[in-house]
Amino acid sequence: MLRAMRKYAKFFYVFLFMVIISFVFWGIGTVDKTGNGEIIAEVGEYKITREEYWKAYDNVFRFYREVYKDKFDEEMEKKMKLKEKVLDSLIDERVLLIAAKEAGMTVSDEELNDAITREPFFMKNGNFDKETYLNRLRLNRITPETYENLKRQELILNKMRRFIWLSVDLTDTTATLNQVSGDEQVVKMLNETMLNDRRDKAVKSYVEGMKKQIKIKIDTKLIS
Repeated sequence: MLRAMRKYAKFFYVFLFMVIISFVFWGIGTVDKTGNGEIIAEVGEYKITREEYWKAYDNVFRFYREVYKDKFDEEMEKKMKLKEKVLDSLIDERVLLIAAKEAGMTVSDEELNDAITREPFFMKNGNFDKETYLNRLRLNRITPETYENLKRQELILNKMRRFIWLSVDLTDTTATLNQVSGDEQVVKMLNETMLNDRRDKAVKSYVEGMKKQIKIKIDTKLIS
């Protein structure tokens, strides 16, 4: 049972991570000023284009195909409602960006530089390498300025999530688990699983509350 819980938590957070990675390389949070491309959803001032959605979806689809191999077929995809989940994740990220902006959250140049220089993709022999950094961005057809803006938004989102996590309290649960089980490792594992679950629910609850205050338009025909 504990293995199943750990496996579920791992897949869930990797799923979100894969979507976030697609944001970094394909434009999360950019305000569409040109109006080019079909728009799947509008969240306040932010727009989610069809191209961006399908790139995010492809990342997540490849992840699940890797995990489930041949078992991941069209029927399983429909049961999981994968297309809807990807769109929901993209919308939720926009909502958090709006919330962070309203809260006045920012990322300093020092924080941004520290995050970039710690990124494994840009390292050579264990250290940040500027040439590797520029080459990686060039291969993805992204300018350093664009990447840094997207990375700054990613860091703001992380700050917003951590801010919401502050509302999560496991004090009572931890005390109960300690009484029930004398195995410290088991208690630690269960605490971690429940903490992740409560954090996820706290973020989801916050986002759903924010959605009531934000104008959201969705064209589901474009993902059918």
